[in-house]
Amino acid sequence: MHKVQSAIESVKCSEKLKVKEIKGFLDIIKSGYCGEFKSELEELVRHMECDGRSAVASAAGVLSRHLCAYDDEVSRVVKLYEFDGSYGDYPCIAGVDEVGRGPLAGPIVAASVILDRSSLQSRDIILGINDSKKLSPHLREELAEIIRSKALCFNIHQYSSMVIDEKGISWCNNEALRNAAENLSMEPQLVISDGYPVKGIRIRNEFAVKGDSKSASIACASILAKVYRDGLMKEYDTLYPEYGFASNSGYGSREHIEAIKRFGATEIHRKSFLTNIIG
Repeated sequence: MHKVQSAIESVKCSEKLKVKEIKGFLDIIKSGYCGEFKSELEELVRHMECDGRSAVASAAGVLSRHLCAYDDEVSRVVKLYEFDGSYGDYPCIAGVDEVGRGPLAGPIVAASVILDRSSLQSRDIILGINDSKKLSPHLREELAEIIRSKALCFNIHQYSSMVIDEKGISWCNNEALRNAAENLSMEPQLVISDGYPVKGIRIRNEFAVKGDSKSASIACASILAKVYRDGLMKEYDTLYPEYGFASNSGYGSREHIEAIKRFGATEIHRKSFLTNIIG
């Protein structure tokens, strides 16, 4: 916050600064702004609009749009947190989601997350969270680090391709979700799952259709599961470079299917998923 405050004070003297210097300070403000100094920044925008230089006025417009976009994002994410609380006054609510149900190779991975919902101030909530499929790989990785640091606790559970072949994908899907939620370091009073209920879970369970776009805790679980599984598939790519696991994550891309036909299945392939490819 000290850097943002210092940058604001510097731009207040914009008539003494070159446009390049002003833009540099604005970059600092935009990268560090988390809802504080809002009134000061609105005043700063008005000050810059009166600067007399068109480039400075244009930069003021950019800053103003950034502040509006930030406020919109805060409102969006607060609604995700409030969705979790809409089920009742539970001290600990866990969101749980899985990734990797459909690939031809690699594990199925589930994650569960308990978020701190004691404060919905912009500095405390995790901005940017959403259904992991809607996020870029880079943003997912950044958010995963923030989630790990800000969540009250999280847990990840997986089942290998061997177990998927032995037990079936539906069993593994459910058990990954159940184990991810039941083995958190904190005991949740409610588990919200994405799309459908978790069978056999010993904790009260509610489900939300498209929950990873509605629930903060499910969105975070979706991101953690996706980043964790993608990391595993990148490691497998170094062992089996012919299959393109780093780019296809084990899903049935054309190149992946052609590689299976040419080189055969690996130890991480789900043989029960390949009957129409290799017989």
